[in-house]
Formats: sequence, C-alpha cells, structure tokens
Amino acid sequence: MSNVPHPGIASVELDEFKYDNRIVRNFAIATILFGLIGMLVGLLAALQLVFPDLNMDIQYLTFGRIRPLHTNAVIFAFVGNGFFTGMYYSAPRVLRTPMWSPVLSRFHFWAWQFIILAAAITLPMGLTTSKEYAELEWPLDVAIAVVWVSALINLIMTTINRRTEHIYAAVWFYLASFITVAMLHVVNSIALPISLFKSYSVYAGVQDALVQWWYGHNAVAFFLTTPYLGLMYYFLPKAANRPIYSYRLSIVHFWALIFLYIWAGPHHLLYTALPEWAQTLGTVFSVMLIAPSWGGMINGLMTLRGAWDRVREDIVLKFFVVAITAYGMATFEGPMLSFKNVNAVAHYTDWIVAHVHVGALGWNGFLTFGLLYWLFPRLYNRPLYSQKAASFHFWIGTLGIIFYTVPMYWAGWVQSSMWQEFTKEGLLKYPNFLETVTQLAPLYFLRSVGGTLYIIGFVVMIYNLWMTAAKGKLVPDETAKAMPLSAIWHASKNEYWHRRLFERKPLALTIFALIAVAIGGMIEMIPTFMIDSNVPTIAAVKPYSPLELQGRDIYVREGCYVCHTQMIRPFRAEIERYGEYSKSGEFVYDFPHQWGSKRTGPDLHRVGGKYPDSWHYNHMEDPTSMSPGSIMPRYEWLLEEDLDTTTTAAKIRAMQMLGVPYEKDYDKIANAELTIQSKEIQERLKQSGIKADEKKEIIALIAYLQRLGTDIKTEK
Repeated sequence: MSNVPHPGIASVELDEFKYDNRIVRNFAIATILFGLIGMLVGLLAALQLVFPDLNMDIQYLTFGRIRPLHTNAVIFAFVGNGFFTGMYYSAPRVLRTPMWSPVLSRFHFWAWQFIILAAAITLPMGLTTSKEYAELEWPLDVAIAVVWVSALINLIMTTINRRTEHIYAAVWFYLASFITVAMLHVVNSIALPISLFKSYSVYAGVQDALVQWWYGHNAVAFFLTTPYLGLMYYFLPKAANRPIYSYRLSIVHFWALIFLYIWAGPHHLLYTALPEWAQTLGTVFSVMLIAPSWGGMINGLMTLRGAWDRVREDIVLKFFVVAITAYGMATFEGPMLSFKNVNAVAHYTDWIVAHVHVGALGWNGFLTFGLLYWLFPRLYNRPLYSQKAASFHFWIGTLGIIFYTVPMYWAGWVQSSMWQEFTKEGLLKYPNFLETVTQLAPLYFLRSVGGTLYIIGFVVMIYNLWMTAAKGKLVPDETAKAMPLSAIWHASKNEYWHRRLFERKPLALTIFALIAVAIGGMIEMIPTFMIDSNVPTIAAVKPYSPLELQGRDIYVREGCYVCHTQMIRPFRAEIERYGEYSKSGEFVYDFPHQWGSKRTGPDLHRVGGKYPDSWHYNHMEDPTSMSPGSIMPRYEWLLEEDLDTTTTAAKIRAMQMLGVPYEKDYDKIANAELTIQSKEIQERLKQSGIKADEKKEIIALIAYLQRLGTDIKTEK
C-alpha cells in the first residue's frame, strides 16, 4: 500500500543529504584483498593433503594451524567485509538517510580490519581456543563484541532516523543478523583467561559441544546466510530492474527462517554423547528449515520472471542466479544431512567439506562477485572495464566449484564405505585407517585444481575492477533528497499487519527478532546444564595431571582437532576399529571439548595405551617412520622446544575455578608432580633406545595422548 501524503504536502521542504560511498569503497577493497588471501591459504591447506612437505617443516604453516586461518579469513574477512560493503551501500538508500554516525562507520571498518590482521598473526602462532569458527583468543573476542555492537547501534539509529515510513526486507535481515551474531558470539566465547593469549572455555564436554555447535551452525546461518539474503533482497531487484516477487513470502521467509535455524545446531552432533532428545530436536528443526530456505530461493528466482532473457547478457544476473541456485542446493542438502541414516554416512567425511563449499563458493562467493560487478561502475561512474573478462570469471569460477565439490562428494563416499566395510568373516576389510587416506590423494588433487580455477577467476575480477576504478573517478558522496518522516502520512488502519507492527518500529522488530532466535537455544541448553541426568558422571574419570593438562594445550595449539576426532560413535565399525563408544561422562574435564568435526586421520579417543611412548615420539618426529604413506606433517619442534612450566600453577587454578576437583593448594605442587611424570616417560623412552629430554614439549604431548580414553575399562 503506498503512502498517502497530507493535503498540504507540496509545501513540505525536502531534506537534502548525502550517501557516503567512501566507506562502501573501503569495505569493497578489504573484501577483495582478504578474500584473495583467505582463498590462497585454503589452496595451500588443500595441497598439503596431497604434498605434506609443503609446510616446509615450518610450524606456523602446518595444516592444523592454517586451516583455522583459512576458515576465519573466508568467513569473517571475505564474507564479512562483503556483507558490510553491501549493507553500507543499501541500508542508507532503502532508509533514505545517511548512516547515523560516520565515526562509528569508520571505527567499524578499521577495527574490523585490525581484528582480521590480528587473527592472521595469532592463529598461525597456535594461539587458538580450538572452538570451530571461534578460534580467536579472548582479547580478540572482546574486540569483536565491541565492534559488532557498535555497528548494530549505528544500523538501529539509522533505521530510527529514516526518511521512509516502512522498513524494507533487506534491513530486517541485517538487523536480525547483527543481533543474533552478537548473542551467539558472547554466549559461546565466555572464557576464563589465564594470560593475555590463553583462556579456557567455561563449558566442558557435552555442554561445550552443544554451545559450540549452537554457535557454529548459526554462525553459518546468521553470518553466511541471513546477511546475504538481505543483500539478495536489495541487489537482485536492482540488477533485474524488477520488484521482489512476493512481499508476503519475504515475511514468512524471514520469521520462519530466524526462528527455526537456531534450533538446528545439534544435528552436527548426531550419534555422539549428546543426549538423544537434543539430537532429535536438532533433526526435527533442521528438516523444517527446508521450507523457509527454499521460500527465499523461490522469492529470488521468481523475481527474475520476465527478465530471464537478460540473464544471458547481464554478468551480474548470471552470478546472482548461480548464487541463489547454490543457496537452494545447500539448504536442501543440509536438512537431508540431518537425517540420522544420511548423517551416519556423511559425518566426519569430505562430504561435509563439499557441502560447506557449495554454500561458501557458490552462494557467498558468487553473490559477492555479482555485488562487486554491480557496485564498481556506480562507485566510479563508468562502465565495467571488460564484460568479456567478467564472463570468463563467471565460467571459470563455475568450473572451479564443480571441480572442487564433485571430488569431495566422491571422497566422502569412499571414506564412509571403506570405514564401514567388513569381510565375509566379519572383520574390518580396511583395519588400517591409512588405507583410506592413500586412496583419496587423486581426489584431493582434483579439489586443488578446482580451487585454483576459482582463484584464477578471482584474480581476473580484481584486474577488471582495478581497471574500472583506474579509468573512472570515485564518487565520494551522492546527493539525495527525501521527505522527512514526520511529513509522511501514515497509511490507513487496513494496511498489512506486518507493516503496522514491525516495519514502522525498528526497535520492536529488533527485540522480537532477538526473542525468536533466543527461544531455541534456551530450550536446548538450559536442561543440558541444569539436569544432571543429561551427563551421567563416571567415578573413574579423574582430572588431568599437570603434565597431561600441558600436553592437551599443545594438542590444541597444533590444531590436532582439525584432523582427528575424539568421539567414537556407537557403530559396529567404529567400535571394532577404535574401541568402546564414547560416554558423556568421560569429557567432564575437557575445557573445551575436542570431539572434532572431520577425520582426515583416525579417531584418538581410545589411543591411550594403544602404542608405546616410543611410537608417539617417533611418529611426531617423522610420521612416515611409523605410518608409511602418512600425510601428517613432521612436528620436530616439539622435540626441541622446552615446555613452559611457568603457566602450570595458573592453569591448575583456572581448572579449580571451573569446578575441576583438584586438592586445595594443588597448584603449589603441580610442577613437582609434572616433573615426576616427565621423568617416568623419559625413562620409558630410554628403555626403547630413545634419548629424550624430560623438559621438552613432546613429553607433555605423549602424556596427554597416553591418557586418552583410559579412564574407563574397555575390551577389544
């Protein structure tokens, strides 16, 4: 329903204001720069699974350290900056007002880039919490919260000061994204610091896994999905010169999506030690998610009705169509993967890697590329430098996605089939996990080819946009005029309820969005924390010794959780291969949990006592000496660097504050007990013919590995 002006509207003076294109330009440049870096790091990580020596024996370049750098760079640097680029362009225009605070806008830009640079330094150094997609240590977590809330305030105040009566759908998604990510980040990142670069999650074991994947799944939902849906609702109609297909569908899409998404996190933990009721909730809501997800896809694609002939010629629309299609594919596959029978096949395999990259490369990547191709000619007031180069980028990027994902889907099937196959005699056909790994090398290489093709297209885009900017001139400010909100006549009482309740009231919209996303997390987490039967205790499970605790921190630092899980599922094949399935009570002292999400190497939950100390020592020095054909890098520095025992007392005190039942004043004798256990391991190594220094980090890591899974008695 259109707004009806006052009878004397002609006498109302229009407000004149300017849109700031410099902040848009800055975020666009950051998107391009960090996107290229993040993808190159990802390519290096992919190639290391084919050529393990590519880390060049440099501890800062091992797969375990650079894989979190890759995910953080692509998610928060590339997609994050891409979202901010589109938001700072579109939000002022649909609200017909400049951003409320240019100072907050600039603070948002520079502080966000500082956080990204800090992540690029700290993650390769091994300063990590090991929490998936939230690996940054506590000072950076605090910085993220401050920057995020400042941007949220700026957006809310801009919405309040708008010069249009109603709030367009794109802004709904922006507001919901900001408020939900703030909630997710704060709850998941609560930690107890022991130094400037080390902290422990306040959650342990089962509770930590639930909180982590409540965050992890919804970081995908509210950082990679809903912000980009907001961008789709603005830039697709602009590029197609068509209104969005259905206003009512956008309402259903928005509220159903944000309400249902938040419940789905437990589907990442099917068949684990998480309580069955929580797993079931995750599955049910994941399946329901397909309706609002495809509602958004349909709304996007149907917007192009009558404009499909332009898709053949318009490079922006080509990127948008593939992006929306990839979104539809990923959001169909996600609910399918939440079915237990499908999850049993796909989880911990490269199938999940393929699934994630359909969304990342197709949905986020291609929508970002289309957005940049649309923006640069307008920012620099000249046509795109080369349509042919943009078309080349589109086709080679599409081929890159295919060459990336198809081998990874195939690899997932190969992995799962080999892990679960038995002989006629009832024995595992491939008892040695390494037999699976060696079979995947050609598929990993093809994945690298796909990544290379995608990056080539990215580089071509950079050149194209650079030349567009070089031959044009930035339009720093765009002058616009609009009626003040106070002069706009409010529509009749018969207007649609959603406009009356929410689209006039940005604070109400924000608060109700927060309530919608908070409900699911509360219902899933509160019983898991408050009802003891969800995590039955096991009397035999004791706290880690000081040396084992130090070794666990080395395990975290080196990113071992990236390739190894510590969660044996109740499957015949896994019990036969690894031992007794994992129990929830075994993880009560794991701050945070180390269940992992991918098996590039075998599960380690029952590795304690499986091999002698000498095997672990030799394996870390040269993995191929113990496992011929291994793609694990050498960790020779663990044999050379001294263990920092100055932190032992602080770590024990932190564990006590978190509820670990160490004796009173145990921190004062912790290093003495650490030394005793170190000498015991040193002596066992000596008996095996290995002369090792008791003060080296390798001793602590061996202590931790030999402890894993030994708290309860198991039979082969």
